[in-house]
Amino acid sequence: MNKNTKRILGVVGTAALALATVVSTSAQGAVTSVSLVFQGPLSGGEALAGQDELLGTLTALQMYNDSKPAIKVNLIKADDQGDPAVAGPVSQGIASNKSVVGIVGSAYSGATIASFPAYKAAGIPMVSQSATRVTLTDPKSPDNGYPIFHRVVPPDSLQGTSLVKWATEGVTSPKVYVLDDLQTYSTGLVEYLAPQMKKQSLTAVAYSHQPKGTTDYTSEVSKIKASGANVVIYAGYYPEAGALAKALKDGGYKGVLASGDGTVNTGFITGAGAAAAEGVRLTAPDLPFTLVATDAQKAAYTKATGEAISKADAHTYVVSSFDATNVFLACIKSGKITRPGIQTCIANNKFDTLAGVKVKFDRYGDIVGGAPIGGFLVKGGVITYKGAK
Repeated sequence: MNKNTKRILGVVGTAALALATVVSTSAQGAVTSVSLVFQGPLSGGEALAGQDELLGTLTALQMYNDSKPAIKVNLIKADDQGDPAVAGPVSQGIASNKSVVGIVGSAYSGATIASFPAYKAAGIPMVSQSATRVTLTDPKSPDNGYPIFHRVVPPDSLQGTSLVKWATEGVTSPKVYVLDDLQTYSTGLVEYLAPQMKKQSLTAVAYSHQPKGTTDYTSEVSKIKASGANVVIYAGYYPEAGALAKALKDGGYKGVLASGDGTVNTGFITGAGAAAAEGVRLTAPDLPFTLVATDAQKAAYTKATGEAISKADAHTYVVSSFDATNVFLACIKSGKITRPGIQTCIANNKFDTLAGVKVKFDRYGDIVGGAPIGGFLVKGGVITYKGAK
């Protein structure tokens, strides 16, 4: 048994223990409880992303429980580490739990694809808070999650446009260097940079790749400087983005560094250092929680998380996780407490969001009409919202 196998089995064991502790409905009595699963990275190198998103789910459940509902909702936390190799076995264990009626997640696109076989076979509906790869809702792709997959965020086809626009805003004669980490999410995002670059009459000076887990970007920075690029767009996640930003700073690069939602995390600033992170431009299909939450929702956040509301905006995808969880809770409140019932409810109804709009999903799981992409800027060691881009 190799190390990776031991790690996967350890995660599966943890998930199984969690499943065993859920209070199941008595087979002899009326249904009094169901279970929702929050699935995302809760440990490992991407843990901060999942831990951030969990706060939104906990807040939504806090408000639901405070309403004294007839049907209790138990929460199962499924740690897939954002890794497809872990997500596959974890999803199989979850699918076998008959009390589970829905999945909030998975957070990452690759882990979502790896979870599809188990959840499709079991007929468990999914609503992701942050999986943005276009193929997840493309009926022509073998990676699609039809009919069980839905997401409350727009796909990378929209984010790619915003990322190019924000990365090059105010830059004279942009020369764009594109770098990715070869992950499912990242390569998908890169694909959708091209249409906007063409629209702006831009041609990338290079498309380069450094695998996930890279910590030394010294040679990459040399190539960036030699290319004459004054804009670097990085498609990947915050641990590697932090290392890249630090290397660019150390190497004397003076241009713009921009990245997508995989980098919108305080872990990026920690990894890069405040000086190297300063001025980095980011995009994400998300909003700061305090910008759109009511006083009651802010109070529920503090009650659910034990954290002052002033800290809420330091976390990413809290709003999207709140919205994704509430899709399920709205269906449960309406009396839908089975997997098929909730699947039908999601397909046929509109749902309230924290931003104050109602959304409906199309046949393949995307929000009808899409949603805005937010622009963010790192300033003074803080990721600051700069409006829709």
